[in-house]
Amino acid sequence: MSTTALSKPTLRRKSRSDARLGWAFILPAGVGLIAFYIWPLIRGIWLSFTEYNLLTPEKFTGVANYQRMIRDDTFWNAIWVTLEYVVLNIGFQTILALAIAVLMQRLTQSTLVRSIVLTPYLVSNVVAAMLWLWILDNTLGVTNQIIEALTGESVNFFSSALAIPTIAFINVWRHMGYTALLIFAGLQAIPNTVYEAGKIDGASEWTMFWRITMPLLRPILALVLIMTMIGSFQVFDTVSVTTQGGPVNATRVLQFYIYDLAFGRFQFGYASAIAVGLLIILAAITAVQYRLMRAGQTDLD
Repeated sequence: MSTTALSKPTLRRKSRSDARLGWAFILPAGVGLIAFYIWPLIRGIWLSFTEYNLLTPEKFTGVANYQRMIRDDTFWNAIWVTLEYVVLNIGFQTILALAIAVLMQRLTQSTLVRSIVLTPYLVSNVVAAMLWLWILDNTLGVTNQIIEALTGESVNFFSSALAIPTIAFINVWRHMGYTALLIFAGLQAIPNTVYEAGKIDGASEWTMFWRITMPLLRPILALVLIMTMIGSFQVFDTVSVTTQGGPVNATRVLQFYIYDLAFGRFQFGYASAIAVGLLIILAAITAVQYRLMRAGQTDLD
């Protein structure tokens, strides 16, 4: 009895010590979360109801910024340009990443191959954009030199018609390796027994891909689509380096429009209102994706 009685205070002290250690580890991340996410979010929401230009005190204007946003043709153009980019980026990135992941699973699971696939993701967005800007340059780019040698004409990849597909291609090249590794990790979690059962039943590789792989991969694909969708709506650096939102407004995506309003025209209140609008759009799309794809459920149970 005495041993039990002595052990309880010891366990309580150990529990308090573990709790303090846990809080010590959480504290730096918690401070960063509050300082760089929660406080800017609260501040941005407040500024969206004000007129503010850094030089004068904030002036509360109610929903005037949101009314202006509804009537702003440039804002709606930025919405459509961003949606075009999102569709192209997510579509090609997901298809290519899925193909690479399946090939890695079926043909080789070499660490070297995975490292090579991931290499473009290790390049910063700015460096990748500058690299492809030089490669695809209308006069000096190696791509256009090859095209001109074959056809006698050059192609302006950053013209109004091709600018958004080109920017989407650049970001697909950079991110598809990382996306492929996420999908590859999901493929690794699928038991080999289900494929063996499919072979016994006489199912072809194509049939097993659609009837076994895709259903069991659904939670990972949902995660990948949500992540790529959020990242695609926030595209900025590639546009800033290559086209600066031009020609005219052909590549003026939402994030670049917000940046231009805030740091180019010092209209921080209106820029904050558009940022809040983007937050609402992303939250709504994410909720719909999560529900439709049943991301929290798995067919492995």
